[in-house]
Amino acid sequence: MTKTLSIGARARRFVLELPLESPDGFGGSIRSYAPGPQVWGAVEMLSGRERVRADRPEQTLTHRITLRYRDGVTGAMRLVLGLRRFAIRAASDPDGSRRELVCLVEEMKP
Repeated sequence: MTKTLSIGARARRFVLELPLESPDGFGGSIRSYAPGPQVWGAVEMLSGRERVRADRPEQTLTHRITLRYRDGVTGAMRLVLGLRRFAIRAASDPDGSRRELVCLVEEMKP
């Protein structure tokens, strides 16, 4: 059984950004994001790494964000905390109780 976070541990206010697809005029689409609901959560850094890509250093930071359970969160959405943006890579209900939603995310460059 997983340990659930207390309500007080979820002290960060995130904005869940929802994807919007619009045609680009060439048969493809352009994805933009619109602000959605505000949700309270806790963020925990899991790892960080640095690599060189196209002769430029690139950093990847991954985090775990725990929210109160919310249905319909997908990998197409993002979470925003102030000026920081997190791309959702996976979202799951760890014990099936529908109390918490654990999101594995990657912090995006500004």
